[in-house]
Amino acid sequence: MDRPVRTGRESDEARARILGAAEERFRRVGHHRTSVADIAAELGMSPANIYRFFPSRNAINESICGRLINEVADSAFAIARSDAPATEKLDQLLTSVHHHTKMMLVKAKPMHDLIVAAMQENWPIIQVHIERMLMILEAIIREGADAGEFDVEDAAEAARAVRSAFVPFFHPILIEHCAVHGEDTEASMRAQIVFILKALGKSG
Repeated sequence: MDRPVRTGRESDEARARILGAAEERFRRVGHHRTSVADIAAELGMSPANIYRFFPSRNAINESICGRLINEVADSAFAIARSDAPATEKLDQLLTSVHHHTKMMLVKAKPMHDLIVAAMQENWPIIQVHIERMLMILEAIIREGADAGEFDVEDAAEAARAVRSAFVPFFHPILIEHCAVHGEDTEASMRAQIVFILKALGKSG
Protein backbone atom coordinates (compact mmCIF):
# COMPACT_ATOMS: atom_id res chain seq x y z
CA MET A 1 0.00 0.00 0.00
CA ASP A 2 1.34 3.43 -0.94
CA ARG A 3 2.00 5.90 1.84
CA PRO A 4 -0.34 8.91 1.81
CA VAL A 5 1.35 12.03 0.55
CA ARG A 6 2.08 14.38 3.43
CA THR A 7 1.29 18.05 3.11
CA GLY A 8 3.85 20.67 4.04
CA ARG A 9 1.96 21.40 7.24
CA GLU A 10 1.89 17.72 8.22
CA SER A 11 5.62 17.46 7.58
CA ASP A 12 6.27 20.54 9.71
CA GLU A 13 4.16 19.10 12.51
CA ALA A 14 5.98 15.76 12.31
CA ARG A 15 9.36 17.49 12.41
CA ALA A 16 8.24 19.55 15.40
CA ARG A 17 7.11 16.40 17.25
CA ILE A 18 10.44 14.71 16.55
CA LEU A 19 12.42 17.74 17.71
CA GLY A 20 10.23 18.04 20.81
CA ALA A 21 10.89 14.42 21.77
CA ALA A 22 14.59 14.76 20.98
CA GLU A 23 14.98 17.92 23.06
CA GLU A 24 13.14 16.36 25.99
CA ARG A 25 15.51 13.38 25.93
CA PHE A 26 18.58 15.60 25.42
CA ARG A 27 17.60 17.52 28.56
CA ARG A 28 17.30 14.28 30.53
CA VAL A 29 20.35 12.31 29.39
CA GLY A 30 22.30 14.49 26.93
CA HIS A 31 22.71 14.38 23.17
CA HIS A 32 25.64 11.93 23.29
CA ARG A 33 23.42 9.34 24.94
CA THR A 34 20.53 9.77 22.54
CA SER A 35 20.22 7.75 19.34
CA VAL A 36 17.68 8.02 16.54
CA ALA A 37 16.23 4.74 17.85
CA ASP A 38 15.77 6.35 21.27
CA ILE A 39 13.90 9.29 19.76
CA ALA A 40 11.75 6.96 17.67
CA ALA A 41 10.89 4.90 20.74
CA GLU A 42 9.77 8.04 22.57
CA LEU A 43 7.31 8.68 19.73
CA GLY A 44 6.24 5.08 19.14
CA MET A 45 7.56 5.06 15.58
CA SER A 46 10.37 3.38 13.68
CA PRO A 47 13.83 4.93 13.18
CA ALA A 48 13.18 4.76 9.43
CA ASN A 49 10.29 7.17 9.92
CA ILE A 50 12.59 9.64 11.68
CA TYR A 51 14.94 9.53 8.69
CA ARG A 52 12.07 10.59 6.43
CA PHE A 53 12.27 14.00 8.08
CA PHE A 54 15.92 14.27 9.15
CA PRO A 55 18.83 12.81 7.12
CA SER A 56 20.93 12.05 10.21
CA ARG A 57 21.13 12.37 13.98
CA ASN A 58 23.52 15.28 13.42
CA ALA A 59 20.72 17.10 11.61
CA ILE A 60 18.54 16.66 14.68
CA ASN A 61 21.37 17.87 16.92
CA GLU A 62 21.82 20.99 14.78
CA SER A 63 18.10 21.72 14.80
CA ILE A 64 17.94 21.51 18.61
CA CYS A 65 21.05 23.69 18.88
CA GLY A 66 19.37 26.17 16.53
CA ARG A 67 16.39 26.38 18.84
CA LEU A 68 18.66 27.21 21.77
CA ILE A 69 20.73 29.89 20.09
CA ASN A 70 17.65 31.42 18.48
CA GLU A 71 16.45 32.21 22.00
CA VAL A 72 19.59 34.32 22.45
CA ALA A 73 19.20 36.03 19.08
CA ASP A 74 15.50 36.75 19.67
CA SER A 75 16.33 38.39 23.00
CA ALA A 76 19.09 40.43 21.35
CA PHE A 77 16.73 41.57 18.58
CA ALA A 78 14.14 42.63 21.17
CA ILE A 79 16.73 44.71 23.01
CA ALA A 80 17.95 46.29 19.75
CA ARG A 81 14.38 47.27 18.80
CA SER A 82 13.63 48.90 22.16
CA ASP A 83 13.44 52.67 22.64
CA ALA A 84 16.38 52.81 25.06
CA PRO A 85 19.54 54.78 24.22
CA ALA A 86 22.19 52.77 22.37
CA THR A 87 24.47 52.78 25.41
CA GLU A 88 21.77 51.09 27.49
CA LYS A 89 20.94 48.67 24.69
CA LEU A 90 24.54 47.55 24.39
CA ASP A 91 24.84 47.11 28.16
CA GLN A 92 21.57 45.15 28.28
CA LEU A 93 22.52 42.93 25.34
CA LEU A 94 25.95 41.97 26.69
CA THR A 95 24.54 41.34 30.16
CA SER A 96 21.61 39.32 28.81
CA VAL A 97 23.75 37.00 26.70
CA HIS A 98 26.12 36.34 29.59
CA HIS A 99 23.31 35.61 32.03
CA HIS A 100 21.54 33.34 29.52
CA THR A 101 24.70 31.29 28.94
CA LYS A 102 25.42 31.06 32.66
CA MET A 103 21.83 30.06 33.44
CA MET A 104 21.95 27.26 30.88
CA LEU A 105 25.13 25.90 32.47
CA VAL A 106 23.44 25.80 35.87
CA LYS A 107 19.90 24.76 34.96
CA ALA A 108 20.29 22.81 31.69
CA LYS A 109 23.81 21.35 31.63
CA PRO A 110 23.03 18.80 28.85
CA MET A 111 21.94 21.65 26.56
CA HIS A 112 25.01 23.67 27.54
CA ASP A 113 27.09 20.64 26.50
CA LEU A 114 25.31 20.50 23.14
CA ILE A 115 26.26 24.11 22.39
CA VAL A 116 29.84 23.45 23.50
CA ALA A 117 30.01 20.51 21.07
CA ALA A 118 28.60 22.69 18.29
CA MET A 119 31.29 25.33 18.90
CA GLN A 120 34.14 22.84 19.20
CA GLU A 121 33.08 21.02 16.03
CA ASN A 122 32.37 24.24 14.10
CA TRP A 123 28.79 23.42 13.16
CA PRO A 124 27.63 25.82 10.40
CA ILE A 125 24.73 27.04 12.56
CA ILE A 126 27.21 28.56 15.03
CA GLN A 127 28.81 30.74 12.36
CA VAL A 128 25.36 31.87 11.25
CA HIS A 129 24.58 32.81 14.86
CA ILE A 130 27.85 34.73 15.26
CA GLU A 131 27.17 36.72 12.09
CA ARG A 132 23.64 37.48 13.26
CA MET A 133 24.85 38.70 16.65
CA LEU A 134 27.52 40.86 14.96
CA MET A 135 24.81 42.39 12.78
CA ILE A 136 22.77 43.29 15.89
CA LEU A 137 25.81 44.75 17.65
CA GLU A 138 26.70 46.75 14.56
CA ALA A 139 23.18 48.19 14.34
CA ILE A 140 23.24 49.32 17.97
CA ILE A 141 26.71 50.85 17.63
CA ARG A 142 25.77 52.67 14.44
CA GLU A 143 22.65 54.00 16.14
CA GLY A 144 24.78 55.20 19.06
CA ALA A 145 27.25 56.87 16.71
CA ASP A 146 24.44 58.65 14.85
CA ALA A 147 23.03 59.88 18.17
CA GLY A 148 26.43 61.12 19.36
CA GLU A 149 26.66 58.51 22.14
CA PHE A 150 29.64 56.74 20.55
CA ASP A 151 32.65 58.13 18.70
CA VAL A 152 32.92 55.40 16.05
CA GLU A 153 33.68 55.64 12.33
CA ASP A 154 33.29 51.98 11.35
CA ALA A 155 30.38 50.31 13.18
CA ALA A 156 31.10 46.87 11.70
CA GLU A 157 34.72 46.94 12.86
CA ALA A 158 33.62 48.19 16.29
CA ALA A 159 31.08 45.35 16.56
CA ARG A 160 33.79 42.76 15.88
CA ALA A 161 36.01 44.41 18.49
CA VAL A 162 33.22 44.40 21.08
CA ARG A 163 32.55 40.71 20.45
CA SER A 164 36.25 39.88 20.80
CA ALA A 165 36.52 41.88 24.03
CA PHE A 166 33.50 40.10 25.49
CA VAL A 167 34.43 36.53 24.51
CA PRO A 168 35.21 35.49 28.13
CA PHE A 169 31.59 36.31 29.01
CA PHE A 170 30.03 34.91 25.81
CA HIS A 171 31.84 31.61 25.39
CA PRO A 172 30.21 28.67 27.23
CA ILE A 173 33.52 26.85 27.81
CA LEU A 174 35.12 29.91 29.44
CA ILE A 175 32.03 30.53 31.57
CA GLU A 176 32.06 26.89 32.66
CA HIS A 177 35.76 27.21 33.57
CA CYS A 178 34.95 30.13 35.87
CA ALA A 179 32.07 28.22 37.46
CA VAL A 180 34.23 25.14 38.09
CA HIS A 181 36.83 27.30 39.84
CA GLY A 182 34.23 29.19 41.86
CA GLU A 183 34.89 32.52 40.17
CA ASP A 184 32.13 35.14 40.25
CA THR A 185 31.85 36.61 36.77
CA GLU A 186 29.45 39.43 37.63
CA ALA A 187 31.99 42.02 38.83
CA SER A 188 34.43 41.31 36.01
CA MET A 189 31.61 41.40 33.47
CA ARG A 190 30.47 44.80 34.69
CA ALA A 191 34.05 46.12 34.54
CA GLN A 192 34.42 44.82 30.99
CA ILE A 193 31.20 46.49 29.86
CA VAL A 194 32.39 49.81 31.34
CA PHE A 195 35.68 49.34 29.48
CA ILE A 196 33.89 48.61 26.20
CA LEU A 197 31.64 51.66 26.51
CA LYS A 198 34.63 53.89 27.21
CA ALA A 199 36.47 52.39 24.22
CA LEU A 200 33.50 53.28 22.03
CA GLY A 201 33.79 56.87 23.22
CA LYS A 202 30.66 56.89 25.37
CA SER A 203 29.72 60.52 25.94
CA GLY A 204 29.26 61.86 29.42
